[in-house]
Amino acid sequence: MKLIGTTSSPYVRKVRIVMAEKKLDYQFEIDNVWAADAAASPASPLGKVPRLQIEGHESPLFDSRVIVEYLDTLSPVGKLLPPSGRERADVKTWEALADGLLDAGVLARLEATWPGRSEGERSQAWIDRQMGKVDASLQAMAKALGDKPFCCGIHMSLADIATGCALGWLEFRFPELSWRDDHPNLARLADKLAQRPSFKDTLPA
Repeated sequence: MKLIGTTSSPYVRKVRIVMAEKKLDYQFEIDNVWAADAAASPASPLGKVPRLQIEGHESPLFDSRVIVEYLDTLSPVGKLLPPSGRERADVKTWEALADGLLDAGVLARLEATWPGRSEGERSQAWIDRQMGKVDASLQAMAKALGDKPFCCGIHMSLADIATGCALGWLEFRFPELSWRDDHPNLARLADKLAQRPSFKDTLPA
């Protein structure tokens, strides 16, 4: 398998961590979709990463949620998703919340930094709206986590990987945010996950 992405993308990091936890072998190919000469292609119609190219299949898988769900079926090692029912839905809801936080954060950062906009074209109101979603997501995460050791109980799951990637990206791109002070239970979870080799080996850069 070949994973196509960047080392700074939290969505790509989520897939890389799942690969590591599942002990799956793959090649990692860098593709900066924000480069000036980058363009959509048949292999990447949305112009996004990650993409997973599977030997024997012409079309890659894309969207991190699709990819990690597929990867969890490839090996019984370290199952990250419950097979069905409410437990599975709870894990996927955590993943959706973490990815939604990232979506909002990415939109805010692009509005503030994308070179395709001039200073006069940037909207602080839009940035504030997106950062409001980030704050609301952090509050929802902290409330749902409570005093549990992991997002969905006593074992690590995809919920924790997605959440850890979201929190790590916030530290990487928005170091000025005080989420650690505001939500110490999320900080404890992030610190615990950061000790795992899969997280250590995939730090954003």
